[in-house]
Amino acid sequence: MPLLEVKDFSLRFTGSEDLALHPLSFEVEEGEVLAVVGESGSGKSITSLALMGLLPGLAPGYPGGEAWLTKSDGIRVRLPGNTEHDRMHNRGKVVAMVFQEPMTALNPLMTLGNQVMEAVLHHQPMSEHEGKAKAIEWFREVQLPDPETTFLKYPHEVSGGQKQRVMIAMALAGKPRLLIADEPTTALDVTVQKGIITLLCSLTQKYGMGMIFITHDLGLVKEVAHRCLVLYKGKAMECQPTANLFLQPTSAYTKALLACRPISNIGARRLPVVSDWLSEGSKQASSPAPEAAPPDEVLLSLEQLSVSYALRGAGKNQSRTVVHDVSLHVFQGETLGLVGESGCGKSTLGKAISGLVDPSAGSIKWKGHTFVEAAQKNAHRMQRLIQVVFQDPYGSLNPAFRIGNAIEEVLQLHQPNLNRSERKAKAIELLESVGLDASAHARFPHAFSGGQRQRIVIARALAVQPQLLICDEAVSALDVSVQAQVLNLLNDLKEKLGLSLLFITHDLGVARYFCQRIAVMQSGRLVEVEQAQALFEHPQHPYTQQLLESIPGR
Repeated sequence: MPLLEVKDFSLRFTGSEDLALHPLSFEVEEGEVLAVVGESGSGKSITSLALMGLLPGLAPGYPGGEAWLTKSDGIRVRLPGNTEHDRMHNRGKVVAMVFQEPMTALNPLMTLGNQVMEAVLHHQPMSEHEGKAKAIEWFREVQLPDPETTFLKYPHEVSGGQKQRVMIAMALAGKPRLLIADEPTTALDVTVQKGIITLLCSLTQKYGMGMIFITHDLGLVKEVAHRCLVLYKGKAMECQPTANLFLQPTSAYTKALLACRPISNIGARRLPVVSDWLSEGSKQASSPAPEAAPPDEVLLSLEQLSVSYALRGAGKNQSRTVVHDVSLHVFQGETLGLVGESGCGKSTLGKAISGLVDPSAGSIKWKGHTFVEAAQKNAHRMQRLIQVVFQDPYGSLNPAFRIGNAIEEVLQLHQPNLNRSERKAKAIELLESVGLDASAHARFPHAFSGGQRQRIVIARALAVQPQLLICDEAVSALDVSVQAQVLNLLNDLKEKLGLSLLFITHDLGVARYFCQRIAVMQSGRLVEVEQAQALFEHPQHPYTQQLLESIPGR
């Protein structure tokens, strides 16, 4: 008997005649990892939320079909449960979930230890002293450093990977039979990601659980999952052993997802996207990129650049250096990748280049002139030369501003000679240049998908006609098809507008496809700079070798 048996499971929301999830059937065995993959909006997360009983607004009679889980004593329990009491009992003790974004899932006003202890005491009646000891034991189990000290910390005081380990400890506190991990490594660098995945898989085996692993990273699927379920617009495209799926996918949609991966298209002019396959029924030929002459004009140069932050409460002249003596060139018309683990100084270096933080030492030169000299000649123009596209486009946009207002505000500041109707026309032109239509001008940020919002912030950045675009993890949270669309867009804009790109990423597969050269940072220092292909084939520095070995499904 399988651990989890799902038969004809379907969802429909109140007020809608359409099914959000079409009848879906699958099984999960004890100790098995079932990967659920598909684009954003395919039904991955709502399936898991429905099994947890955390999905409001369902039409009467839904979820349809059945989902049964077998407990360790052999008793079968229906998910999510017939009553709210059943659902509350099942959550944590029968089925538990690790959510995608731990910072929003954790209470910022409670210490990490108290949050896990709260989960422990909810499922296992015991004294507070015993609950604290149990929480610290779970911290050790998920391999958090110095569990006693971590117990007293707040979420903002630990790294993203450590927050995710806390979430895993909280999920396991009730010793569930089924663990659902919803994109648990999306924003993590490759080495931290590998540690989290290894931990989840080892705990699944140790406690005899089953795991549903929701992800858009097909490299991870290949590495950790026993079987894979592919969803598209709420429908199951196929479900088969992972090895078979990668060798012989049966649906055109699965073939499209596999074809969209940057690692499968090294040297291609353009990444294929899902629509190429679904409209034509077969793979679109991707012509190789033309051989380009190596760029020789230095656009931006950093000379022994350092960035330090003052330590609060540590007295005067107390600081911590996060970027150490970095010397680097960005050539006119090139895409330079900047890679490394979280906390290595990538984003801080990007902020220093764009003027968002001040360097503590060294210099930044633009076409041979220091920024200070160039700014004295034309300060207004210097502000327009470099623009940044940040990781979280929703956080970069004012939710109270219509998209048109957000772009026109930039135009009003940098092109004050334009009148209102000219600014509107220019804003619409910018939106159309990134693949959106004129109707986007009057809508608010919440009305767009993640990929569309990323296009919007690119359009806003282009409003000032920059020469260098800094993309800080601009595609890390996007599914593989949307990621391909944004990368194709950036390549098109680079060619059309003559842009140079500094591409900050933790995804080495994307960096290899997208960048001509790659610079590797470790602990604030530049350890290696090389042509992308040469760096992947013959990495020189041990840290670069470690990063490459951590790439999932390589």
